[in-house]
Amino acid sequence: MNRVFSGIAVAALLIASSFTTVSARADDLEKIKAAGELKISMSGQYPPFNFVNDQNEVVGFDADIGKAIAERIGVKGTIITTAWDGIIAGLLATKYDTVVGSMTITPEREKVVDFVGPYYHAGRAVFVNENSKVQSLDELKGKTLGVTLGETHEKWARQQGGWDVRTYKGLPELLLELRAGRVDAIVVDNIPVMVAVKETGEKVRRLDTPSIEGGSVGIGIAIRKDNPELKAAMQKALDGMMADGTYEKISKQWVGSDIR
Repeated sequence: MNRVFSGIAVAALLIASSFTTVSARADDLEKIKAAGELKISMSGQYPPFNFVNDQNEVVGFDADIGKAIAERIGVKGTIITTAWDGIIAGLLATKYDTVVGSMTITPEREKVVDFVGPYYHAGRAVFVNENSKVQSLDELKGKTLGVTLGETHEKWARQQGGWDVRTYKGLPELLLELRAGRVDAIVVDNIPVMVAVKETGEKVRRLDTPSIEGGSVGIGIAIRKDNPELKAAMQKALDGMMADGTYEKISKQWVGSDIR
């Protein structure tokens, strides 16, 4: 999914975080409530999760989730956009209170920040035509798979072997080839296909592949470390949204299905 974070960047942020620990203690929730505002950061350049609309407003799945969490802890949610490559540094520098920006939870990042969630999952998926008789990966042996050239999915498909792998420029071309029957299946990130189904009505079906490598990657909400009260309050808000239907409504509006 979104967002590579280099080891060099992690090392730099570990050093930076050592200077911010004193100011980033468990009283962040108290400060947020006193200010009446939760400052929520994201890039604003990752539709349909966060992007700037025609009215110059930052909208999308992330924006709605962040604002809903803020509302449930009793404050206003304010969206702040910033460049992705400096977004964790900005969090550690207390420029905002949280990052709700489709950030993959990784061991490297967990050394620097804490995570609420995961608030959604994404990852590798295999899609076939809606009317295809194929029901499993095993049934694709000897058939043709389409992948995007250079993506990790291409490497995965070639490592598995047993099928013909064809490479393409991206998802639009992959869907066209699948629709035309020139490939039997495509291996891609799942969420962009869900969005395509929602927006264009693509007639595809996802194979059930529960054990596929990279098939379920947790996406989390980053906060500064040593804030157990804030983490608990935000997690409670997120859990409540998932329980009462609010989350599902937001997810279906922006992505077309429940992606928790």
